[in-house]
Amino acid sequence: MSKMIIGIHGLANKPAEKTLANWWDKAMREGLQVNCGLTLETLDFQSVYWADVMYAKPDPEPDKYRKAKKGELKEYQEGWTDYLREKLFDFGGDVLDSMKEMFGMDALAEKVLKSKLKDLYRYYEKPAIRKELRARLRQAILDNKDKRLMVVAHSMGTIIAYDVLRELGREDASISIDHFVTIGSPLGLPHVKYKIMEENPLIRTPSIVKKWSNLADRRDPVALDIHLSDDYEANYAGVQVKDDLVMNDWGDINHKSYGYLRTPEFSALLKNFI
Repeated sequence: MSKMIIGIHGLANKPAEKTLANWWDKAMREGLQVNCGLTLETLDFQSVYWADVMYAKPDPEPDKYRKAKKGELKEYQEGWTDYLREKLFDFGGDVLDSMKEMFGMDALAEKVLKSKLKDLYRYYEKPAIRKELRARLRQAILDNKDKRLMVVAHSMGTIIAYDVLRELGREDASISIDHFVTIGSPLGLPHVKYKIMEENPLIRTPSIVKKWSNLADRRDPVALDIHLSDDYEANYAGVQVKDDLVMNDWGDINHKSYGYLRTPEFSALLKNFI
């Protein structure tokens, strides 16, 4: 049986559709080459694009794709700063605020969330937009349902993908997703989980998913809750989301999709699928 990788992007405006698809493809192939020693000219990859629903024109000044610096693609290794970052969320008041500021997590994270999450607001509050975004991914899956599928979703795209996979599971049990991969996901946010419960009695792995991997960088403010396994129950087949921490080398807020797509951890998942 042939295979297909279906990708869906995340929050904010994006470059033109073909450009974004090309940069996702480059990131995945670069990761395979650097991390796995596997050189491929092409991937069986289809991109689901929805930025044009939210924005009149593509981003005129996108963050252009660039290759990783030598030695920058590294597996995640926990250190003392990670321990403190995790522990600071156990404190309250001034202690929490001062420690967040110390580690550069506060101002930048707040700016990003305020500017980016307007797309998420429109998704939840505008039924026509929500229907259109889901329809695009749904159609891509249905067009390829005779193939083995890996669905890779980034940022807000993970919410769209999760919603679509739950819908399809209710409608057609014959559809199967070999691997659902979420990167930089806000699925752990309380508001997102509340919205999921408005449509589903249980927050769990979609029934048609055979494997679910969630990759997050601790420094990514959008993926604030890095442990989805604490929030999402296994489906009826016993499939539970597996959380894995990574080092997104792109910089800035460490949320960029290209950085996630070339991490050693993602490359290993991709190599195993193809």
